[in-house]
Amino acid sequence: MRENLKMNEHQEKECIYRDIIIVGSGPAGLSAALYAARADLNPMVLTGSTLHGQASTTDIIENYPGFPDGVGGMELGQLFQKQAERFGAEVVIDQATSIHLGPQRYCIETYGKHYEAKTMIITTGATSRKLEVPGEKEFVGRGVSYCGTCDGWFFKDKDIVVVGGGDSALEEGLFLTRFAKSVTIIHRRDELRAGAILQNRAFNHPKISFIWDTIVTEIQGQQGVTGVTLKNVKSQESIFHPTDGVFVFIGHTPNTELFNDQLELDEEGYILINKFMETSVEGVFAAGEVADPIFRQVITSAGMGAAAAIQATRYLESLDEI
Repeated sequence: MRENLKMNEHQEKECIYRDIIIVGSGPAGLSAALYAARADLNPMVLTGSTLHGQASTTDIIENYPGFPDGVGGMELGQLFQKQAERFGAEVVIDQATSIHLGPQRYCIETYGKHYEAKTMIITTGATSRKLEVPGEKEFVGRGVSYCGTCDGWFFKDKDIVVVGGGDSALEEGLFLTRFAKSVTIIHRRDELRAGAILQNRAFNHPKISFIWDTIVTEIQGQQGVTGVTLKNVKSQESIFHPTDGVFVFIGHTPNTELFNDQLELDEEGYILINKFMETSVEGVFAAGEVADPIFRQVITSAGMGAAAAIQATRYLESLDEI
């Protein structure tokens, strides 16, 4: 294993070598780090822009085994990291700006350093999907949000809308009732996609109401959001709905920009993997939401991360045999 540091003459950056580097620090990345560390591989985790991944922005996670009373997303992420570090993983707060996947040599550039690894596990996750309507970009941070846990406090005694109909929309909508005077859930269909327990909680909550078969076509305001323009997808009728805030939970886009033209992706941009977490490039593995458009759960991401680390370990062993 090479851990010597030297200056890369071409990049003029500190160059760091590792047998295995994990890109991303969510449940998949830190589970991979735990398994790789226990294999005595001294893995490095590059955190990316969101330490502990999107799960860390969730107020409470109630469906992760071992926590019958639920656990905060941030707390769970910290526990993942602590356990991985206990066995020798190194978590580095840094973000990749470019990645080159060459044969048996995988290079990562960040703002200040150059990393090289014999094998790589990609766990870069996914980013909240945007509405892409007028006013959305202009009012981010001034009434438009993609994280109830992060911004809910700013909407005490306010009327807000939540856009979406899946688990995330209802989880965040229920959380926001702690602060908001009212929460209106806007969904483009006439039924929700969320799980039954969440639906029951939302339908029975006195602060939550629903607008069905409707999309947001514009977000309006001055210094902050004052309302949204809504269109009924069946009648095509448009109305103005006053609100103080817009929380958007309509799915995610995989964070694969760094791998375009290097890895095989599906039509939605997710990394294609086989049952061994192998990508289309030998020695490169992927796990978690960046390669999972179906389940997208903390527990499934953690399992994929563990599997990827096991396969990466076997890959390194095969190199030593050559």
